[in-house]
Amino acid sequence: METKALQGGEFLVRDTKYTDVFIPEEFDEEQLMIAQSCADFIQSEVIPVTDRVDEHEEGLMPSLLKKAGELGLLGISVPEEYGGFGQNFVTSMLASDIMGTGFSFSVAFSANTGIGTLPIVYYGSEELKQKYLPQLATGELLGAYCLTEPGSGSDANSGSTKAVLSEDGQHWILNGQKMWITNGGFADVYTVFAKVDNDRVLSAFVVERGYPGISFGAEENKMGIRGSSTTQVFFNDCKVPVNNMLGNRGEGFRIALNILNLGRIKLGANVIGASKAGIEYSVNYANERKQFRALLSSFPAIKYKLSEQVVRAFANESAVYRISSNVDDAIKMYVAQGVDKGIANVDAQRNFVIEAALIKVYGSEMLDYVVDEGVQIHGGMGFSAETNIERMYRDSRINRIFEGTNEINRMVVSDTLIKKGMKKEIELLSATEEVWNEFKNLPAKPQFDADYYNRNKQYVNNFKKATLLMTKVAIEKLGKKISMSQEVLFNLADMMMQLYVAESTWLRVEKMEKVKNVHNIEIYKDILDVLQYESAQILKKAATDEMMSILGEGEQCDFIKAIDFYTQVKPFNLVEARRRIADKLIDDNKYTFSTY
Repeated sequence: METKALQGGEFLVRDTKYTDVFIPEEFDEEQLMIAQSCADFIQSEVIPVTDRVDEHEEGLMPSLLKKAGELGLLGISVPEEYGGFGQNFVTSMLASDIMGTGFSFSVAFSANTGIGTLPIVYYGSEELKQKYLPQLATGELLGAYCLTEPGSGSDANSGSTKAVLSEDGQHWILNGQKMWITNGGFADVYTVFAKVDNDRVLSAFVVERGYPGISFGAEENKMGIRGSSTTQVFFNDCKVPVNNMLGNRGEGFRIALNILNLGRIKLGANVIGASKAGIEYSVNYANERKQFRALLSSFPAIKYKLSEQVVRAFANESAVYRISSNVDDAIKMYVAQGVDKGIANVDAQRNFVIEAALIKVYGSEMLDYVVDEGVQIHGGMGFSAETNIERMYRDSRINRIFEGTNEINRMVVSDTLIKKGMKKEIELLSATEEVWNEFKNLPAKPQFDADYYNRNKQYVNNFKKATLLMTKVAIEKLGKKISMSQEVLFNLADMMMQLYVAESTWLRVEKMEKVKNVHNIEIYKDILDVLQYESAQILKKAATDEMMSILGEGEQCDFIKAIDFYTQVKPFNLVEARRRIADKLIDDNKYTFSTY
């Protein structure tokens, strides 16, 4: 039987071993060279002009993107036959991770290399690929993605932009309006979604900036990511060559969802680099600023904040590269079955809708915590526009809205899980039944294994049982009403999200010791211990919230006992563990918890 789970959501119902996961400590030399090139570019080209970027200096952002293109950084995911590097999914995620330190530039870069280019990579005809991809890979052309409209936010398919075929059959005539278009002010090539005639669903088109009938609004004045170009785009009898349709008529909504799914995973990577930068701004300031004749970094309250920043960032990184490698494995599997590589990429990413959504939510909320506490550590200086942490605080806020709001993504996690279970794509129903038969006969306390990693496996398996139990309760009690019980779906999503990052972190730490022989493994065990404790509390609260929402008072007793059982961890000195984590950060004066 396979031990490597290649089916999205299957982590909930199957065991995963540390040998089955990829960890950042396994990057190869080529990947590290690409990461260094990205880091060098950010430090030499982007950081020195960040203020000018935020002021929208004419031509500056596109010039930076073109410089990145000259170095090959825009073509990492573009196939080699079209002038790119053709790197795997993990490598593209690593580039997104490192570029995440570039403030507004990281948004422009991600939009260009992701949603601005990949629709053509995955869905373009050979003619469109040959025409656009080589220049998108080098930065000669820059890309954007036009989906959102004034009347359609989260409900993307409700857009009203129309496309009709011209009388001579040579062009699509587009009419409509798009808004919040990243790179809209300077892009050369736009992926635009519109409904042909009276179709119920969208189709997708490649539209060039120079086509007649396209025009652009002024730059939006935004709370954060101020340097990124965000405009409205208008289509007034815009003539688009008939061969510029992506995929087939009516496939646009599926294309949009699949590209958004990719964006969600990449956002999880993007916030890795940003979070490490935020942590370093925090510790640097804490190691310089004195209060009451002592450095801020010497105070336990500050150490708590610093350690919590590290724990959440490390957990997010562990989960992101785990799912990234799973996507690569799925791509290889599909290609081996004879599937076209572009379609294999799409199918692999679509397979992991659940993980993509939960990674997006966890990562965006993790970064919000890092920058919020970063401002707090800076005190009054954190409120000053002179500091980078203030910019990061404003920039971070969009991540909970980008690529589908976190509310939408939480519903995606739970709804997709239940649908996959009902369709028997994963063995959800049998797993919930097994836990259901167990939970009323649990002992008062769990017996924890003496082996450290076996004990962590117990924790995670119990977290899964708690989640499966509450999934069973939700399905049984709510039935068809479950899709409208958003609070319960949120509870289940939070449980899924927390157990996934907990499992990913446990597997990473175990592999770091047993395969990579990391010498100071005890500090990573401290990170894992703190995370497991906090995960238990989050799962317990989410399960209790659900219980109190849908179970009568007389029904709750057995469930309360079961959730208490499934969310117990072995006691340890939480304060000392957090202080050790913080002390390492303080002593190093930078984030050194990733050993690559």
